[in-house]
Amino acid sequence: MLTLTTYKIRFFNSLLIGAFLLIAMSCQDKNDDPSVEEIIEEEPTEVTFKLPNIDLNNWKVTLPIGRPTEVKPPEILNYATNETLKPFMYNDSINGALVFYTYPGASTANSSYSRTELREQMVPGSNTTNWTFAQGGNMKGTLEMDEISRDNDGDYHRTMVMQIHGRLTNEQRDLIGEDDNNAPPVLKVYWQDEKVRVVTKALKDISVSDTEMLKTSAWKDGESHTFSENVGFEKFTVEVKVTEGRIEVILNENMSKVFDGIHMEKWGVFENYFKAGNYLQTKDEGSFASVKYYDLTVSH
Repeated sequence: MLTLTTYKIRFFNSLLIGAFLLIAMSCQDKNDDPSVEEIIEEEPTEVTFKLPNIDLNNWKVTLPIGRPTEVKPPEILNYATNETLKPFMYNDSINGALVFYTYPGASTANSSYSRTELREQMVPGSNTTNWTFAQGGNMKGTLEMDEISRDNDGDYHRTMVMQIHGRLTNEQRDLIGEDDNNAPPVLKVYWQDEKVRVVTKALKDISVSDTEMLKTSAWKDGESHTFSENVGFEKFTVEVKVTEGRIEVILNENMSKVFDGIHMEKWGVFENYFKAGNYLQTKDEGSFASVKYYDLTVSH
C-alpha cells in the first residue's frame, strides 16, 4: 500500500522525467531542422565598393547633349547624383572605375564628333589659366575599353582617350582675327584596332611667320606611332610627359615613344591643357563607346 509520502516522491520523479523528455525532444527538433542550422551558421556578407582614384576638382566635362552641355567644378563633383551626368559619367563600384559613355550627338564648334570628355582646368571653373611646354606637364591614367560598337565591315570604331590641346591667348586670338581661343590638339591618343595609337601635329611650312603659325590652318597631322601591344579590352596605363620641345608617351610603363624636333619646338608658342575620357570618332547610327578610368592624375 502506497503511503502519501511515497506517492508524492513518485509524482515528483515523473515530473522530472517528463521535463527532461520535453527538453530532449526540443533539442532533437532543432537539430533535425536544417533551416535552424542555416540560421545559426549564416554570417552577414560584407560587400565592398571601390571608387576611382580621380580628383575632379580641376576638370570640367563635355557631354554629347545640348549645344553641347558642359559641367564644371564644383557641380561635377556630384556626378553620382547629378541627373544630367548620370547617363554619361558613372561609377563601376565593383571594379573601382569611372565610366565615360558616349554616342553620336552634340559636338563642339570645332568638331563634328561627340564626346564625354574631361578638360583640365588649372583654376576650377575657368579656361583661361593654362600651361606651356616650357612649364611642362605630366598626365597619367589607367583605363580600359569597356564596350565599343563596330562599323559595317565588322571592325571596331575608334575613340580618343587622351589629348593635349592647344589654346590661343586672348592677345594671340585678336592678332590673327579669330573669334575664339581654339588651337589644334598637339597630341591625340586613340584606342584603335585594340591598340594604342598616338598622333602629333606638324607645321605645313616650318618657315611660316610667328603670326601665321598661330592659325589652325598652318598645322597638319604629323608623326604618329602605334604601340605593338594589343591592349584589347584589358587595363592599360598611358603616361604623357611634356617638357620644352618634347613629348614622351609611355604605355604600360615599359614602352615609350618620344616626339621632339622642330615641330615640337615651334609648338612652344601655344598654351595647352590636358583632356581625358571618351571622344568617339564616328557618327554612324547606333554607334557608342564606354571607357573606364581607374585613376587619372595630372601635375605641373
